[in-house]
Amino acid sequence: MKKTLNAGGHRWTIEDVRQVARGRARVALPSRGPTRRLVEAGAAYLERLWREGTPVYGVTTGFGASVDRPVPRELVLELPRQMARFHGCGLGAILDEETTLAVLTVRLVSLAKGYSGVRWSLLQRLVLMINRRLLPLIPEEGSVGASGDLTPLSYLAAALMGERQVLWRGRRVPARRALRDLGVLPMTLLPKEGLAIMNGTSVMTGIAILVYLRATHIAHLACQATALTVAALGGNPGPFDADLFRLKDHPGQTRAAARIRKMLRGVGGLSHNGRLQDPYAVRCAPHVIGVLEDALDWSRHWIEREMNGVSDNPLIDGVKKKVLHGGHFYGGHIAFAMDALKSAVAGVADLLDRQVALLVDVRTNHGLPANLTGATESRLPVNHGLKALQISCSAWTAEALGLTMPSASFSRSTECHNQDKVSLGTISARSARRVVELTEQVTVGSLLAGAQGIELRSKLSGRSIPGSLNDTLHAVRGRVPFLREDRPLDNDLHSLLSWIRALP
Repeated sequence: MKKTLNAGGHRWTIEDVRQVARGRARVALPSRGPTRRLVEAGAAYLERLWREGTPVYGVTTGFGASVDRPVPRELVLELPRQMARFHGCGLGAILDEETTLAVLTVRLVSLAKGYSGVRWSLLQRLVLMINRRLLPLIPEEGSVGASGDLTPLSYLAAALMGERQVLWRGRRVPARRALRDLGVLPMTLLPKEGLAIMNGTSVMTGIAILVYLRATHIAHLACQATALTVAALGGNPGPFDADLFRLKDHPGQTRAAARIRKMLRGVGGLSHNGRLQDPYAVRCAPHVIGVLEDALDWSRHWIEREMNGVSDNPLIDGVKKKVLHGGHFYGGHIAFAMDALKSAVAGVADLLDRQVALLVDVRTNHGLPANLTGATESRLPVNHGLKALQISCSAWTAEALGLTMPSASFSRSTECHNQDKVSLGTISARSARRVVELTEQVTVGSLLAGAQGIELRSKLSGRSIPGSLNDTLHAVRGRVPFLREDRPLDNDLHSLLSWIRALP
């Protein structure tokens, strides 16, 4: 039975959103209590204001630089529909199902705080869409990250109204047809509801949540790949000593060193000499991985604060009878977190790429076969082992490193100079996601090379592989056999990618 998570009843974590996005949990709303009272008080107060003709941005006025254009009372009810329609200009790839569910969940959590002026029935409709997986087709390009994710989130507003297309039961169908299948009518959005849905940071935050989780896996897998590489090279385990890391107490690099050290227990028998120091790509691995570890620690707090906050404008406090005009749609914290994470992740890609280079080169691999081929002597002339894989790892790394320029540094004035300083948080999150994808590819390449290398080292030394490394080795070998004769490796790499992307 699936776990049920209350959208208005607790502080959400990154893991909560992941459970919903992966279909392992349902969302719900409290039937009564302070959450519902706040939501209903806000909606009632806002309705009173616009029916009285009180000026409220985006309710009785135009949007953005058009704020000085009053909307006559007889047209107020048309404004949300028009807003969703004119923002329907997104392009690029459609967000996948997992990301779309993360986006919808984050938007629900924000609106359920009770300060957005929406009806309870709108929150119930979002719950229905999430739990039944009726998903708007959201193009990922077209947001500058302030005022929030207007264009991508317009596809959610449109779906609620029965417009555009959605993913329903595995097929792209008109939203109106999918709603009919669910036995519900399209919604007529009331004043402020279109703005409340669209004027927030939920797309960038939904992407950021999944980037964070995948980056966490990369940090752990990089430690495993490093341990395989050290053992395969007959390397010196001294640089991972616990006493060493007590003298420079960065928590992330200390954790990374401890993981590598644990895996290297008993590898002394594989070492063929007493080298004092190995190259930096081995010796400094905890320091590189540790930067990512520590970046993950602080970025978690920023991401979770953003997802638990109220991110639209204006905010409606129905209890204190206040309309709060501000800029909570600005995604600067997500932008900075994603720009920092992608740099740290790309640094790990570079580390692992250098480790693969050490393993395949006879000048640096300390007696292993060239390119880690497992071919017999008579077959060596026509076998090239992991030569091409190392080239691919280098290509993926180069692309990842090329994307590390901070996206948020390129803020630009838009929307008639009303949105004159923008976060570009969604672009930052998308860029970070691409860096993560490329680094995952380098990671599986390094795991494949490390597994090949340690088995070859074991054969050369006549010693068995220590049990501390067997879990990782078995995980790789359960999907990819030892490379004896050259074969295409793309299916092997895809198999490993599927494994790490499904990690809990």
